[in-house]
Amino acid sequence: MSRIMIVDDETAILQSLRRLLRAAPCACGGKQFDLEVELYDSPLVALERARHHAFDLFLTDYRMPDMDGVTFLGQVKTLQPDAARLILSGYADLNALMRAVNEVGIERFIAKPWNDYELVSALAQSLAHRELLIENRRLADLMRVDCGDLSASEFEAQRLEALEPGITYVNWGPDGSVLIEPEDQVGG
Repeated sequence: MSRIMIVDDETAILQSLRRLLRAAPCACGGKQFDLEVELYDSPLVALERARHHAFDLFLTDYRMPDMDGVTFLGQVKTLQPDAARLILSGYADLNALMRAVNEVGIERFIAKPWNDYELVSALAQSLAHRELLIENRRLADLMRVDCGDLSASEFEAQRLEALEPGITYVNWGPDGSVLIEPEDQVGG
């Protein structure tokens, strides 16, 4: 189950998004995301909720009273750096968009009025991208644990040797040349 938070000061927008996400399948690359959606009309209340509960994705309006969407997502990024962040706005303010990308690392900027298919696809793609990033980090952490203090080239040499024993062995001649021996003598 993917938990998403939607923040918009317009209740009608929130209800419309709730209906859309109940009806439309959220899928990307053959994977279906079941969504648990929480709606907030106040960025301050939403931020308090984000302090205590994890979310996979945040979708917020840009222009809201008390706090704009970029500021909200900046604070969310501090609390939950792995969550996907998207902005939904009827205002195409280039400076705000650049700020959102540069400061907050938003995945997408979606214009109001939105196309239902594009919005749901953007959510699914962002959730899929988030999963890939988390899986890559997990694998990198595993590799660090498995490799210990080995350099990348030492680790690769060990991996190749495990696949093809003897592949990393070189029989050097006294003059620095490589001596080729029959296969049964290779090893060391």
